[in-house]
Amino acid sequence: MISIYLYALIPVVSILLGGITGLFKKPNAGFRSSVLHFAGGVVFSVVAVELLPDIIKNHRPIEVGIGFGLGIATMLAVKYFSEKFQKNAEKSAVKNSLPMGLLVALAIDLLIDGVLLGVGFAAGSTEGILLSIALALEIFSLGLAVVLACMDLNFSKQKSLTILLVLGACFFVGAVLGITLLAGLSQEWLELVLSFGLAALLFLVTEELLKEAHEEKETLLQTSMFFVGFLIFLLVGMVV
Repeated sequence: MISIYLYALIPVVSILLGGITGLFKKPNAGFRSSVLHFAGGVVFSVVAVELLPDIIKNHRPIEVGIGFGLGIATMLAVKYFSEKFQKNAEKSAVKNSLPMGLLVALAIDLLIDGVLLGVGFAAGSTEGILLSIALALEIFSLGLAVVLACMDLNFSKQKSLTILLVLGACFFVGAVLGITLLAGLSQEWLELVLSFGLAALLFLVTEELLKEAHEEKETLLQTSMFFVGFLIFLLVGMVV
């Protein structure tokens, strides 16, 4: 069990690495687009290769339908309130002030990502380990984006890293809750939870990672990173 919690720390370290990268060298838009495409491919690969076969082989359509529906509804609600928080923060923004609404939205998003890691480990150790690496890539990009936003607000390096630590802690809390609460579930509940995670991760790929990646003008190399990420983790999943 301790080793599982150590895997939950990988994305926490990743968000700090992303932030440190942004503090000392501002990467261009192409680099971030490549990371987002790669992370999208990796997450999609874990979903298609690890989670989906586990869900299909149990043949429980009712639980799958309920879990998947709840997953989509939850992510749509998070997206709605996140955008609302962000708009309110922009309207009431004070120069060089901390955008609390946006940070709250990010904290909730990371909390859910942490719970999804718990879903991965509920499916199996291989699924959990691969998902922790996949989420680490996503969160690296998030840490990079947060620090660049903090630099635009003239925040100190210490303040920027403190914000990242708080956000990383939100992920870890979500992971601990997910790993603890989802351990030892019955087959029916496990199927429902896995279907919830399936929907949430698909939403993460299509509505967050790839959407952000496409905000910048992209090259064929950047687009290909999605398929590189998918292929690498497809092969890893076959070998491990």
